[in-house]
Amino acid sequence: MPSVASTWASPPTRTPLIENLVSGVDRYNPNNVGILEDYLYHQIRSEEYDCLANLAILKLYQFNPDLYNADVVINILIKALTSAPFPDFNLCISLLDERPVNTNPDEPDPLPSLLPTLTTLHNLLQQCRFPAFWAMYRSDEVESLRDNYTVECVGFENSVRDVVIRAVKAAFTRISSERLGTYLDLAEDDLAAYVQKISWSIDPSTGIVSVPRNPDNHIESTVVQENIQLSQLTKVVAHAAQTV
Repeated sequence: MPSVASTWASPPTRTPLIENLVSGVDRYNPNNVGILEDYLYHQIRSEEYDCLANLAILKLYQFNPDLYNADVVINILIKALTSAPFPDFNLCISLLDERPVNTNPDEPDPLPSLLPTLTTLHNLLQQCRFPAFWAMYRSDEVESLRDNYTVECVGFENSVRDVVIRAVKAAFTRISSERLGTYLDLAEDDLAAYVQKISWSIDPSTGIVSVPRNPDNHIESTVVQENIQLSQLTKVVAHAAQTV
């Protein structure tokens, strides 16, 4: 089974063409930016994700400011948002320092106004403040982001819930359905259906959700027994005596 790191570096859904663009010298060829942008929109429509390919777009924008497309950047950040707790979002942000200043008043750049919102949402996910994330995401403040961007990102909310589930699996063996519902922004039948979908179980009498056993929520102590021979100990003592 491939590791998380290998899957991140080379997703199984990446095509040979994109692999050549990401891994070869063509990574810095501005003529290929259109191919990478099309690949990003394929990710938006298909619930796939390829961080390195998206970082390649941002690097091309950095080297070639005339290629800059604010909508592409925002969509890259939205995809990176749901990679928490991995550092993809910060990696993307680190490549935005040299973005050009928009001088066309008829087409204002939406990124400066949305970037603080995206950053706050990212921080809430990183801090596992899930109810606060959903409250902000549903608020009027984020209406522009929802109506113009995340609505086009297939499965965005479920991708956020994947982040929640990763955190819950690492911290709980049992959790109340009410609490889990606030984390997932789901209630009653929707919550029950989601719990069933991920093969967890709810006790109908108590409303307690059982989280399957995994290496993170069931830490087992181990006893390390060292076998030191008397001859070895004698050498250690003798060496210590010589150095005194």
